[in-house]
Amino acid sequence: MNIIFQISGGIGKSVMATAVCEAIKKKYPDSNLIVVTSYPDVFLNNPFVDRSYSFNEHSYFYSDYIENKDFKVFAHDPYLETSHIEQNEHLIKTWCEMFDLPYNGETPKINLTQREIEFFTRKYNSDKPIMLLQTSGGGEQNIKYSWARDIPPNIVEHIIEKYRIGYNILHIRRDDQPSYPNTIHVSDSFRGLAVLIYISEKRLLIDSFVQHVAAAFELSSTVLWIANKPEVFGYPVHKNIVANKFAKKLELKLSYLSKFNIAGEPIEFPYNSEKEIFNVSDITDSLTGKS
Repeated sequence: MNIIFQISGGIGKSVMATAVCEAIKKKYPDSNLIVVTSYPDVFLNNPFVDRSYSFNEHSYFYSDYIENKDFKVFAHDPYLETSHIEQNEHLIKTWCEMFDLPYNGETPKINLTQREIEFFTRKYNSDKPIMLLQTSGGGEQNIKYSWARDIPPNIVEHIIEKYRIGYNILHIRRDDQPSYPNTIHVSDSFRGLAVLIYISEKRLLIDSFVQHVAAAFELSSTVLWIANKPEVFGYPVHKNIVANKFAKKLELKLSYLSKFNIAGEPIEFPYNSEKEIFNVSDITDSLTGKS
C-alpha cells in the first residue's frame, strides 16, 4: 500500500512531521510512505520514508502511486483540529490522532550522513566554540520584528555582549530579518544548517525550525516562548522559558482560531515595552547551566 503524506506549512512543521512518519510506519510497516512537502531534504535518509517530493516536482505521481494502486492519503492540516486549537496537547500527538495513529511519544528525527557532517564541519571551522542564535522566524512579512515570536532586541544585545569574547556567535537568519553586530550571519541549505546545529555548543532560539532540529538531535537549547506554548510545539529536552505575564488587557479584535497573530500585529501587543517580556537573568542562567 502507498501512503501519501502531504505536509503544508513551514520547515519546522516538516521537521515535526518526521515524528508522524515514524508513527505511520509503526502502524503500517509494509507500506510505502511517500512524503509531499515544500522541504523534501528534511526527509533524506529517514528510515521511515521511502520517497519525498516537493510540491512542484512530482512528475507521473498519479500513475506511479495512485492509479490502480492500493493507497491512503494523509493530507489534513492538524492546525485546524479542535484539539490543537484548544492548545492542550502537543501538535505531534494531535497529528497522529487525526490519522488514527497510536502516539507513543515519537519525536522528530533528522538523519545526517558522516560525509555531510565532515563536509559542513569543515565549512564552519571555528577557532572558538559556536553559539547559535535564531532570533527571528516565519516567512517574509512586512513586520520585520514580531513581538509574538522573535527575541526582543534588548535580550539579543545583552547575550551577544556577554558571550562574544568566548564564542563565535553565528546568527541564523534570512537577509530580510534583523541583524546584530558581533555576530556572523549564516544562511545555508537545510542540511548545512542541520550540521551546524549538530556541532554547536550553545543555542538561544525561538519557536522555529532550529529548536525542532535541535530536539531531533537531543541537544538541549534555551528556547523562548511568547505567543506559542512549549506544551504544544516544544520538547522537554530544552530549557523552555515562557514570557512574563501580560501587562495590558488583551486586544483580540483580529483573533480567529488562535489568540495571537504570530506575525506580531501591533494592536495585539500586551506589554508596555519589549523589556517587560522576559527577565534577562532567566536566560543567562539557562545558558550558563544555572537553571
